[in-house]
Amino acid sequence: MAEGHYDQSVSNGSIPHPRDHTPTARPHPTPIQSQSQSQAQAPVIRKKLASWVGFSNLPNQVHRRAMRRGFHFVTMVVGESGLGKSTLINTLFETKLYGPKSVPQPGQDRGKTVQIESTSAEIEENGVRLKLTVVDTPGFGDFVNNDESWKPIVDNIEARFDAYLEQENRVNRSKLVDNRVHACIYFIQPTGHALKPIDVEFMRRLHTKVNLIPVIAKSDTLTEEEVVLFKQRILADIAHHGIQIFQPPQYENEDEETIQENEEIISKVPFAVVGSDSLVNSQDGRQVRGRAYPWGTIEVDNEAHCDFVKLRQMLVRTHMEELREHTNEILYENYRTEKLRAMGVMQDETVFKETNPAVKQAEERAMHEAKLAKMEAEMKMVFQQKVQEKEQKLKQSEEELYSRHREMKEALEKQRLELEDKKRRIESGRPLTPEKGTKKRFGIGK
Repeated sequence: MAEGHYDQSVSNGSIPHPRDHTPTARPHPTPIQSQSQSQAQAPVIRKKLASWVGFSNLPNQVHRRAMRRGFHFVTMVVGESGLGKSTLINTLFETKLYGPKSVPQPGQDRGKTVQIESTSAEIEENGVRLKLTVVDTPGFGDFVNNDESWKPIVDNIEARFDAYLEQENRVNRSKLVDNRVHACIYFIQPTGHALKPIDVEFMRRLHTKVNLIPVIAKSDTLTEEEVVLFKQRILADIAHHGIQIFQPPQYENEDEETIQENEEIISKVPFAVVGSDSLVNSQDGRQVRGRAYPWGTIEVDNEAHCDFVKLRQMLVRTHMEELREHTNEILYENYRTEKLRAMGVMQDETVFKETNPAVKQAEERAMHEAKLAKMEAEMKMVFQQKVQEKEQKLKQSEEELYSRHREMKEALEKQRLELEDKKRRIESGRPLTPEKGTKKRFGIGK
């Protein structure tokens, strides 16, 4: 066995041999004691091995598996037309994912709804394969009435969640295809003032469903002072409306270099970006990606000119896996929980944990009694409803009988009066009916 040393996790620094221990009689533990003992954690023994065992190779195993499977990343770009969304995507991944777009003619029909277009490409860098899917949203914010322009986007994100949930519910879950949106780059128009109502409403609707990354589009149209002031106003609006945007997470035991990189990235949010996939000559004669103006050249990859490098660093180089994990473990799990709760499937943090059988039986008994009480209340309600309907029918029948009784009584009374009148006439010798032709009888001798 490899020799080493133990730390202070073991109090006396040595482990007694089982033979040296004389067993003593112990009282039978009560249920409370058993529960506390099961919850107590055993002391952790840390040991530095003198020889190589092999589990230090686990990161290499994970690396080989990831390289074999490849990676899939889905990003969504949202913003008004003309803000450089396609150009920025081409610049981020250094690929011609989007070609030049045709300018619509003045009389051309531009549609009346927000469209959802998905484009996929497989790119490779140093043997690492990445399947990139970009979801574009042409038409967003381009109409006179932009009410609920965010709804098709929300529906698309939720549909992707539903598709993944359906895959999880299958019997064979060996090959899950993850088409969930891992990041949403939202392009803010460089007005220099504050967020517009459509910006606030969109981010309020989506910040719980996707990792929001706000960027100031075409920041070269603003001065440095205007960019700083515009960022402050955007962050103030985001904080005021309680909008959550993605920021690099902070972990314990991080090295100073990583902490400093994350702080630099956070300080640049929202990113003021400039996109360009063409090469221009800089003032010192270098070929750089950027834009040439009469007053100078702005370089895309120069951190002194824009925040494109920090955006690419967070989105691709350092936190792409964080975006995927946050989507899976936080955003998707929250949506999945709400979806199952709406379907009547309850789930809480006690799933897969040991439970007390007596407590479980009491809970089931309480649920059964509640179910019986509910059924009894429903039966009483149905019974009362049927009784009321029957009483209403009986009351209606009774009124009809009373009405017929009155009519028959009136008819009999009328008939009795007529008979009494006939009787009086007979007794008095008068004819029952007046005789006709009396006038003619008195005029015989005429």
